[in-house]
Amino acid sequence: MFIGHFAPAFAAAALTERAPKLAVLFIAAQLVDWAFFAFTLVGIENMRIDPSITVMVPFDLYDMPYTHSLLGSFVFAVMFGMLIWGLSRNVLAGILAGGVVVSHWILDLLVHAPDLTIAGGAHKVGLGLWNYPLIAIPLELVITLLAFYWFIRTTKGPIGPPAVLLGVMLVFQAINWFGPAPAEMSSAVSLTSLLAFGIITALAWWVGQNRRHKRARG
Repeated sequence: MFIGHFAPAFAAAALTERAPKLAVLFIAAQLVDWAFFAFTLVGIENMRIDPSITVMVPFDLYDMPYTHSLLGSFVFAVMFGMLIWGLSRNVLAGILAGGVVVSHWILDLLVHAPDLTIAGGAHKVGLGLWNYPLIAIPLELVITLLAFYWFIRTTKGPIGPPAVLLGVMLVFQAINWFGPAPAEMSSAVSLTSLLAFGIITALAWWVGQNRRHKRARG
């Protein structure tokens, strides 16, 4: 899952005016993937290219015990939530940020082949919806678009920035689904992923500068 991970970020931003800024929630949504691709660059975690691993995604994510275990996700969530709480002095903001971090593992559980762990052990889980494109593709689009719509309905400001954000997200997702798969694992795969996250987060920051919650004062 790619843009579907940002659905909880949109939802958290729509839920209350006390939520962190949208860009912060976008970082939370992909925090474990930020860490994973950074870890692959230095050999802490690993992946390889295997077109047979699932129908939709050719990445064999065979070694990611820290970022994509449920325990690891909770550790990242607590650390990030405490950081946001400390910076904002807003307990709810910290809880929402942490919750968005944990949502990543839950959404991955739906689509991944069995490559996720509970605590980094040998037993791996994953429902494997990436083997069923007619389910996985509509699922990702629906949860993203519904959360985006909720965000637009509960915030006010120019529609241009969020429209650009959504458009770029959909283009990146189309490339992810239908673009050519890399022939082999290299640092370019990780760097490209990190660049995509960075672009989308920068656009989320732009959106956050131009929209505010309808219940916010001032």
